[in-house]
Amino acid sequence: MGTWWHDTIVESGRLPLFCFLCAFLAAFLFIRLSVRMIRAQVSWWPGNVTPGGMHLHHVVFGTILMLVSGFVIIALANYQTPVANIILASTFGIGAALVLDEFALILHLSDVYWTQEGRSSIDAVFVAVTITGFFLLGVHPLGFQGDFDGLSQADAPEVVITLVFFVLQLLLAVVTLAKGKVWSGLVGLFFTPLLLVTAIRLGRPHSPWARWRYVTRPRKMDKAVHREKRFRRPVIKAKIAVQEAIAGHFDADQVQAAQEAAQLAHEQATDRAAEAARAAGPIGVTTPRLPTPS
Repeated sequence: MGTWWHDTIVESGRLPLFCFLCAFLAAFLFIRLSVRMIRAQVSWWPGNVTPGGMHLHHVVFGTILMLVSGFVIIALANYQTPVANIILASTFGIGAALVLDEFALILHLSDVYWTQEGRSSIDAVFVAVTITGFFLLGVHPLGFQGDFDGLSQADAPEVVITLVFFVLQLLLAVVTLAKGKVWSGLVGLFFTPLLLVTAIRLGRPHSPWARWRYVTRPRKMDKAVHREKRFRRPVIKAKIAVQEAIAGHFDADQVQAAQEAAQLAHEQATDRAAEAARAAGPIGVTTPRLPTPS
């Protein structure tokens, strides 16, 4: 283990990246614990930061940390500062965690932290951890492994093959994403055979690819829908369970249940009013109009 740590992390210059990942995970878990304690209204836990009555979201503090640490990293780029690099990478990781934890707020320009849209913040965190983990282990996508180093001195066939392979990988990634397979497209950038398999297979029924290609091919659409129900939905449920175990329960299910209950109550009230109107007779009786539930 010590040899692996020294050779893979320290000697390869990935120690700052390792510190970034550790700080990122620690900050994300802490801020999620904090917001869950605040949501549960735990009396002894410090509440939101509200100077002058204005709620400062933690994305503000994350942005400041990222700007300051990023600026100092650039300023020290030409100097050998190994200790400072570790500290700055850790600071940048903390700031990145605070920002990505409220990624949905930035995306929607609305406080959707505990709604269904707020799950995109957890997805963004998962993506950041996955990419960082790959780079930390030395697994890089094409172009980040020195594939283009020394191409000017290489033979023309070698240059052409490298560029063709690079373009092919990008095209496969675009097709995979168009088929609605975001995680396959992401991981496939690091493992090209996965891109080839997912680009050939059927797209998801609600993906842009399905709208372009399956509208006039009902058999393919039916097959895509069948696969979505049989394989994709259990995976999505498992992912949501993991998200809520880490980040807390989102209100989307509760809101949907309340809307369904209100609609059911409205339908029952309408039926009772119609029965009362029939019982009273058709003359001089009008069915009361009930307000539509919001």
